[in-house]
Amino acid sequence: MNKNLGISLLTAVFGGAVALGGYKVIENKKLDSMSFEERQKVYFANNPDALISSTGNPDFTAAAASVSAGVVHIKTTYTAKNAGRESAQGGSPFDMFEEFFGMPQGRNNRQQQAQPQQASGSGVIITEDGYIVTNNHVVENADKIEVVLTDKRTFEAKVIGKDPNTDLALLKVSQRGLPVVKLGNSDQVNIGEWVLAVGYPLGLQSTVTAGIISAKGRQIGILGESRQQQQQQYGYGQRQEPVVNSAIESFIQTDAVINKGNSGGALVNAQGELIGINSAIASPTGVYAGYGFAIPVNLVKKIVDDFVEFGNVKRGYIGVTFNEIDAAFAKEKGLSDANGLYVQDVVKGGAGEAAGLKAGDVISKIDGKVIRSSSDLQERVARLRPGDKVAITFKREGKEKDVKITLKGEESVKKSAEAGSSKSATEIYNKLGASFVPASAAKKKELGINSGVVVTKVERGGVFEYFGIETGLVITEVNGNTVNNVDEIEAALKDTKRNIVRLKGVPQRGSTFEINVPIEY
Repeated sequence: MNKNLGISLLTAVFGGAVALGGYKVIENKKLDSMSFEERQKVYFANNPDALISSTGNPDFTAAAASVSAGVVHIKTTYTAKNAGRESAQGGSPFDMFEEFFGMPQGRNNRQQQAQPQQASGSGVIITEDGYIVTNNHVVENADKIEVVLTDKRTFEAKVIGKDPNTDLALLKVSQRGLPVVKLGNSDQVNIGEWVLAVGYPLGLQSTVTAGIISAKGRQIGILGESRQQQQQQYGYGQRQEPVVNSAIESFIQTDAVINKGNSGGALVNAQGELIGINSAIASPTGVYAGYGFAIPVNLVKKIVDDFVEFGNVKRGYIGVTFNEIDAAFAKEKGLSDANGLYVQDVVKGGAGEAAGLKAGDVISKIDGKVIRSSSDLQERVARLRPGDKVAITFKREGKEKDVKITLKGEESVKKSAEAGSSKSATEIYNKLGASFVPASAAKKKELGINSGVVVTKVERGGVFEYFGIETGLVITEVNGNTVNNVDEIEAALKDTKRNIVRLKGVPQRGSTFEINVPIEY
């Protein structure tokens, strides 16, 4: 028995030495070459007291105390030029961020706009040497960014990287010994699980609210619209190259109270681990009305690592366009069930074509996980880079097949769009997926316009549906040409360059919008 006890003690000592030695190996590895998750392993190995777990039902005191110090107040300043841009952005019918999260105000006061404008949001410290995650829209076009800690220390921050497609940004301040919020695992988040939202809402100091996870993989259409708006507002869509729509939405939905100013703040579980970056709310008024949306931390990890390693986001593409399947669509296409994604088209020369995918296939699983919506596929692929492999299961003619796909980069998608830039006006018209009638004289008078067509139908799978263009909207110009009927629309589509259709419309009297719509996306 003593012999067995001696063996057990020796085993325990040896195991502890191996674990400690393993951390020493990691610790000796140059920090700058580590991913953020590896750097956190070193930090929390050396700071075990920082690991906490709230217990009880519900008791978040330990989690709140641990996390709050690592969530910062971000204050941004805009010059008159950039403040004007932000204000002009607010004029779009697609704008949501300004109303929700404190973008510069005073758009109707020219004298006020001539002065520097200020806005604020929140951010999360993820390393003790000053890396901070926030939302892209919190710092977009800011001339000065200040970070204020809960102990009132203030630092000026520089932007390491921004990505409007995921609404993420990474900041850096020159300071060490900062409190860190532990990165969690958003794949392990369960619906009904208790969570905390931590940030700086409505001009208040650090604020903690509690709720539950009410849904996962939510798409609310805010990033694609915001991206298109930015292209119109700042001229990105005028570049003579195809615009690739890469917006990724797979939000964690929560009923924890999130308000203006919470944007970029932390959504954490009961163990005080970061599971999401708060980004948007669903509200008719601009203040909390029940649901908030956070970017999953597993996607955040990949994006911020890309910022440090490459300076921008390296995104892999399967190279297919697809439709979500519902009962009506399944019946229309003669499908056996309503799960999965229906492949509408396969990009020539893309990863999907190389793996044998064809139009009409139904993608049912990715890496063994059942796909129920487009966000299931998009978020998983968004965590990968060109050259990475992904396992896809698809159905063809009732039979299920498995393939390994090697993802390709954005250039392959652009080249495909360039190769297909000679489409006829009729082909482009059909891809719009919409029906039009001439605007009546009464409608023109109501809106104060001299020309226009009314969108009367938006078809499933078309470009108008994809970009959220709804029936009833009046289109006044296509590719810079005024339009009054279907023939004039088709004539104007002959001026389409690089598969980008430029649309101008009037949602209501006194306001206009312009968007640049890629026909291949």
